[in-house]
Formats: sequence, C-alpha cells, structure tokens
Amino acid sequence: MAKRTTVTRREMLKRAAGAVAAPCVITSTALGAPGTPAASERVTVGLIGCGGRGSGVFGGLIGAGGQPIAVSDPWKNRRDRWAQRIKGKAYADFREMLGRDDLDAVCVATTDAWHVHHTVAAAKAGKDVYCEKPLSTAIHTNLVCRDVIRRYQRMFQYGTQQRSSNHCRYGCELVRSGYIGEVKELLVVAPDSGPGGSGKPLPVPEGLDYDMWLGPAPWRPYCGQSTGGGAWWHDYDYAIGFIAGWGAHPLDILVWGYDTHLTGNWEVEGTATIPTQGRNNVVMHWDVDIRFANGVKMKFRPGGDYTQFIGTEGWVGISRGGIRADPPSLLKIKLKEDDVHLQQSRNHGGNLLQAVKTRKDPVSNIEDAVHSDIISHVSDIAIRCGRKVVWDPVKEEFVGDDQAQRMTNRAHREP
Repeated sequence: MAKRTTVTRREMLKRAAGAVAAPCVITSTALGAPGTPAASERVTVGLIGCGGRGSGVFGGLIGAGGQPIAVSDPWKNRRDRWAQRIKGKAYADFREMLGRDDLDAVCVATTDAWHVHHTVAAAKAGKDVYCEKPLSTAIHTNLVCRDVIRRYQRMFQYGTQQRSSNHCRYGCELVRSGYIGEVKELLVVAPDSGPGGSGKPLPVPEGLDYDMWLGPAPWRPYCGQSTGGGAWWHDYDYAIGFIAGWGAHPLDILVWGYDTHLTGNWEVEGTATIPTQGRNNVVMHWDVDIRFANGVKMKFRPGGDYTQFIGTEGWVGISRGGIRADPPSLLKIKLKEDDVHLQQSRNHGGNLLQAVKTRKDPVSNIEDAVHSDIISHVSDIAIRCGRKVVWDPVKEEFVGDDQAQRMTNRAHREP
C-alpha cells in the first residue's frame, strides 16, 4: 500500500485562503470583445452565490466562453459588485433571475444546504446547472435532485474539477481496463474538518438578507456564519463537513474508476470526533470501513486528497497533483482501442458549456455525483449511529434500520 501523504490543517487553510483571496480577472475578450463569438451565439450564464468560491468558478465559466448576464446573492454588496463587473443585472431573489428567458445556465456556489434547492429550481426553470460540491446535506435530496435533472432533461456538471485532469482520467482508465488485475482494496483520503466558530448571536449586517441566506436550513441567530472566518461551513445545520465537502473530490475519482453501486450491499462502520464546543459540529478525524458484498474493502480517512485502487496485479494512486503506481511500469501503458476510454475534458467549465450546446452529458454527470455523495452520507450516518449499518445501493436505502433510514433526510424550513 502506498505511503499516505498528510496535509496539516494550517497548510490546508493557507492553501484554500489563497485560492479564495485570488482576484477573479475578467478580460475584455471573455466579455465578448472582437475575435470571440457574438453574444447571441454564446451560452448565457448566471451565478447564484457570489462569494469567494462562486466568483472563482463563475470566472472559469466566463473564461471558457460563457456570456455572463446576471448574478444573485443575499449580500447586496457582493451581487452589485459582480453585476457591475459583467455589466449585467443583480438579483436579491434567485427565483427572479431564473425567470429570465435569455438565461441558459447557472452556477450554484452557495452554502451546502442550498445546493439542491437551487439546482432543482434552475432545472424546473429550464436552465442547465454547474453545482459545487457537496451535492447536498442529505441522501433524500440527492435522489430528488437526480430525478428532477433527468425529468427536465437538463445538463448537470458537478464541481469535481479533477475529472478534467488528464492524469485522473488515465488512472481510472487503467483500473477499468483491468491493468491492476481484480480490485481488492480501496483507499480514499480527504482533508479533515475543523472545530471552532463562535455561536454568540450578532446583529445581522446591513445589506444581508439573512432569511434568504438561511433558506431551507433551520433558523438560528446570526453569529457570523456567512462571513466565513475560517469556519468552513462546519455547522451541521448548514453543511455536512469535509467528509463530503472535500471528500467529494477523491470519492468522485473512486466512482469514476470503480462502480461502488454495483457491488452488492455495503457494510459500513466508523468512528469520529464530533465537537461539542463552538459552532462547528460536523464529524472530524473520521475512520470509516466499508465492506462491499463482493468482498472488496474500502477505507475512508482524513488526511490529504488521494484515491488508491489496489488490485491483484498492482495499484494505482491518484491525487490532484499526480499519479503513482506499483509497478511503475503501469504508467507507461498506452491504452488500446478496445480498452475503457472515459470522457475527455480539458476545461471543466468549458465542458459544461459544450454540453449545453450538444445536449450530451458533461464529464461530471448527475448519476456519478449522487453515487459519490451517498458514500459520504452513509459514512456520516454510520458514525452517528455508533454501529455497523447496511446500505443497499440498488434500492438506495438502509437495510432493516429505521434509525439510519430516518437520517437520510432533513427537515426543510418553509417555503
């Protein structure tokens, strides 16, 4: 087994803070200057959630050729700043923006509790969607999202950008083509969640529609949630934590390389620390073991960002930074015509824009998004139940376990 690479929480915070703080530069070419297609020939895009992550992803869509026309955010200063930048319109209520006939697709980059609700509303309004991870805060809403996307025949791109990396695709193709033999073990490692965050009530800042910010999440006094402050949305009322929020990346690569939903029932058990002080109360330091009915074993741990497939004839390990294998000769294999070839994407945002035009699913489709997100949720539920649970991936329900099954859904605040 490969040596696990660990990243300290301080290093992870520093990297992520740098990514959020980096300015999103919108060039004149991206906005439709000479040499680019006319606006009438381009995919029009809108942004729901104008914070740091939303700004970065939306900038990527624009850079890939999307024509920005509108934005929506509960924070007035954020939406107004973006509207001025793109010379478009700002909306306090995303539903008004979705009512535009000239809008083709939206980027959803809001808090976790909002993701599916925004995606479903967009799909019903006839818009295609780029949705940041995790997909949702509960299994039930994942299934609803998938149903709506397919029923309304919308294009859906999940924010698991590693699928647009050549080495990630190649590694999964090696596994699916049988070059490591029969898969026997799986290892998934994702950055850990963190404690902290003050729960002290504060005045709602001027310019924030706090009720809209909360959306479907339970009402709680404002205590600085929407300003970030290193909290990482690790409040269970609004999120599920990095077990899904970052786990989505290596779990997505797992699903791309191996069909977890075709392995028979899963036996899942795990432990974790759940903070009792401060605002953040999602699982930390989780240690989850999954045994699939076909005998394959999976370990899901916090640490770096890594997916390893271990077979009878070698292993392949994939991270966003590169790919490793044993024997190393695996990485010199040139795939044959009759080997498994996965969809190619060189630009995640551009891949969605192409799907909008062709009506062919983008690389991170809704089915795989649901499959990977379910692994996170089943793991979280097993931890919170404090015992082994059994998941049926075909019926998509827990087997003979009323308590675990109740935890597949959350109450949603009206409307």
